Amino acid sequence: MTAAGGDRRPPAIYVASPLGFFDAGRHYLEAVLLPTVRHAGFEALDPWDHPGDPIGTALTVAHPEERRTHLTLANGAVAARNAQLIRDAAGVLAVLDGSDVDSGVAAEIGFAAALGTPVVGVRTDWRTSGDNEAAVVNLQVEWFLESTGGTISSTLDDALDELHRLLG
Repeated sequence: MTAAGGDRRPPAIYVASPLGFFDAGRHYLEAVLLPTVRHAGFEALDPWDHPGDPIGTALTVAHPEERRTHLTLANGAVAARNAQLIRDAAGVLAVLDGSDVDSGVAAEIGFAAALGTPVVGVRTDWRTSGDNEAAVVNLQVEWFLESTGGTISSTLDDALDELHRLLG
């Protein structure tokens, strides 16, 4: 795909992660992960970059029933937008750190796999997380990821190299 003027656009990579939920994660996402993805020659599709922050805005509603209504609408908007970003992506980079893979990341991996979109995982966490010694993470998550041709890397650089390999 080319942009105006004939410049070739970098492949778009959806960055699936739970990092937006906590301060240290947001710092790593914004200071390290996204810049490294861009430096590697990819366009980073960041699900945490929501115009207008619909969930944050809904959480400011004081009345509990009204807040719930606003949150229901915001949740749907965020999920639909993330699904569209995955559809638009050439590949997915999935952050698999934690005692278990984040449920949202697991869902995004499954959705991408169903679309036939290559998924590469990065797990820098040294703790054991798999169902048994043959699985790095949950065996079903790992299987869906590998079904796309992807692998699980222990460094961000290796994961980005793997995405380059998969995307040609």
